[in-house]
Formats: sequence, structure tokens, C-alpha cells
Amino acid sequence: MSAIRVLLVEDHTLVRAGIRSLLSSVGDIDVVGETGNGRDALRLVRKLEPDVVLMDISMPELNGMEATARITKSHPQVKVLMLSMHNDEEYVAQSLKAGARGYLVKEAATKELEQAIHAVMRGEIYVSNTVSMNNVERLMQDSSSGSALGNLTSRQREILQLVVEGYTTRDIAERLSLSVKTVETHRTHLMDRLEIRDVPRLVRFAIKAGLIQPGS
Repeated sequence: MSAIRVLLVEDHTLVRAGIRSLLSSVGDIDVVGETGNGRDALRLVRKLEPDVVLMDISMPELNGMEATARITKSHPQVKVLMLSMHNDEEYVAQSLKAGARGYLVKEAATKELEQAIHAVMRGEIYVSNTVSMNNVERLMQDSSSGSALGNLTSRQREILQLVVEGYTTRDIAERLSLSVKTVETHRTHLMDRLEIRDVPRLVRFAIKAGLIQPGS
């Protein structure tokens, strides 16, 4: 059998290097690319056509949850395995709703990473043993779970992240190749849908939703 082609997406360079080193010792796994940015991950999926994407959740510009939703929509054959520091059933439920095939807590044993990759390649759903699948399934069935973020369009979620990361409207327009007026319209609509009128509250919402990490 050919090696499993893995794309590694993790914004911490040392963590990424450690995972790459770990996977290099596994005979049937080949790390074909790596990046620390969700937006760049979309480009690399198109270019490299990996079998599995190891995806961090909290990343600058485009978080892992949004990148996962876009990848699984445009490349349904690609299996996304979420890597996260959050041992929280809500994060797991939202990851699986976004299209991830697995969720691995970063503090898991190193052997578990290899097991998780092979499991998602077999078409299974893999979740760290420290997470209660009963609670995850309940949250996935709960229509109110994550509903505030789910009420936003993909573009609005993208702009929300850039706003709370401190980018100006003009910066966002340039990064996304949009007009300033279009960005302003998206920003107004997302604040209306979230019923939030100021940036500090947007930041608190984004942290709670896992879009950004505290202090980032």
C-alpha cells in the first residue's frame, strides 16, 4: 500500500516540528507539506492533494474550524483530523459538524496520533479517549449548540476573525480582495446577527467560540 499523505497545519513552529519528527518514524505515513495558517492550508490541499490534514483549531487569519469546513466541502475525499489543546466536548462537536473525521487532544500519547490517522483513513470517526462521545453526540443533536456562530456566513466568520485580530477594514479588504464597502457591510451584518455592537465583546465571543486564543 502507498504511504498516507499528510498535510500538517499548526501555527506553533516547535509543535509542528515535533509532530513532523514523530510522524517521520512511522513507515506508512509521509508528511507532504506543512503550514501555520488556515488560509495557506486551503492552497496546499489543492496543490498537494493529501489524504489527511492534521489541523490545529486556533490559528491566525483563518482558524482551523473554518478551514476544515471549506476543505471538506471542496475536497470531500480529504480526511481532516483536528489537533487541539481544548479537551472540551463543545469543541469536538463543532469540529465534527465542520466536517472533521477526528479530534485529538494535543496532550494525548504519541502512539495515539498514529492510531488516529489510520482510523480516519479507514473511514472511522476518531475522538481522544479523554472526551465523552455521549456528550459530543448530544451536543451535535442540539440545534442550539454553536448556533450564534452558525448563523454567520463563511465570509462573515472570516471577517469576524480578522476584526478581532485587530485588522482594519482597509487591511481586511486588501487581504480578501474585497472593496472596503463590502467589508463594512459584512461587518455590520455579522454584528447584527450576533447582537454585539463593540469590538471588545466581539473578542470575548471569538475566544469563547475558539476562533482565537486568549492573549493572541
